[in-house]
Amino acid sequence: MSRSTGRVLAVAVILAAGAAAGWWFLGRQQPPAVAQPAGAPPPPEVTVVEVKAADTPLPLQYAGRVAGFRVVEVRAQVGGILLKREYAEGAVVKVGDVLFRIDPRPYEATLARANAQVAQAQAALKLAEENFGRAEQLNQRGIATPRQLDDATAARDQARATLQATEADVSTARLNLEYTVVKASVAGPTAIGVPPEGTLIQAQQTLLTTITQLNPAYVNYSVTERELREFQEMDRQRDKPLDWETIGVQIQFGDGTFYSRMGKPDTYSRTVDPRTGTIQIRAIFENTDGELLPGQFVRINLKGLTMPKAMVIPKRAINQGPQGPFVYVVDAQSTAQVRPVRLDRELNDAWIIREGLADGDRVIVDGVIRVRPGGPVRPVPAPPRPQASTSGARP
Repeated sequence: MSRSTGRVLAVAVILAAGAAAGWWFLGRQQPPAVAQPAGAPPPPEVTVVEVKAADTPLPLQYAGRVAGFRVVEVRAQVGGILLKREYAEGAVVKVGDVLFRIDPRPYEATLARANAQVAQAQAALKLAEENFGRAEQLNQRGIATPRQLDDATAARDQARATLQATEADVSTARLNLEYTVVKASVAGPTAIGVPPEGTLIQAQQTLLTTITQLNPAYVNYSVTERELREFQEMDRQRDKPLDWETIGVQIQFGDGTFYSRMGKPDTYSRTVDPRTGTIQIRAIFENTDGELLPGQFVRINLKGLTMPKAMVIPKRAINQGPQGPFVYVVDAQSTAQVRPVRLDRELNDAWIIREGLADGDRVIVDGVIRVRPGGPVRPVPAPPRPQASTSGARP
């Protein structure tokens, strides 16, 4: 062995001895670490609401159209030449306003002829009564025979009947003359597009115009047959049957604004439309200012309806799974249990539950992402929820 190789071995031995001494010293200063078992995480905190069955306001929204309370077709009762239109097309007219004038001259002539016939009948009656008076006196003296008295009596009665007939002709002629002036029978706006002046009008056939009575106004909307059955079932569950007088109807326009007056349900159809499977309902509104126009599209909000003994939970508590909607319910052992539910009606920020929950169940609404089915949880009551608007509830 060379001298250099011996030096290398000596240095290696010295380093190994120093390392061993260092590990021994460190071992004397710090005891060996002991492995600690991993601790179980605490149960997740979740927010719960307690389900309570209660009567729940159930306003509903439907599409509707405004209809005139009464639409009157204006037709002339006599024929003739249309002389003049006395109003502006589309203008609002009042009851009794003159609308049209028909040439009255033929009817004036008929009235004059009827008056002449009345005068003639009156003269004939006067003569017949005088003849009857003479025949009666002669009969009392025994000069005239009973047959002559009977003839005089018949002539007098016939003259009376003739006078009555001619007087009736005068009344008819005078009435026809009055019909040459066409007046409005209802108040409301008139239609645009009427026969021009000079047109030959056919009695009871030619449509002169239409008048739509706007006050009050009707609004028609429809519900499905299923909805009507549900309403009837809810009504049977009430202690007191629903009264239509307690239901309010609110109109919402297309721009989101609301009509200033509330309406009332008026009536509904007793038949189902075979094309749509719906039943038409009609509401009535006061419309003194004419703001509601026939044919106008509006939305109908029903107020005053309640669903008896309904169970309502927030929307965020609903989860969707392969088998449908479900919620997590906290049982008495503070474990989360999956509970399938059947939804009924959607409100603004909540659902009405038809099946699956019982009165007093605690449903998890927040913290669902940390929940495992059957796992422990730490339930915390949810703060009181402000009264939420349920307008626009959908079936």
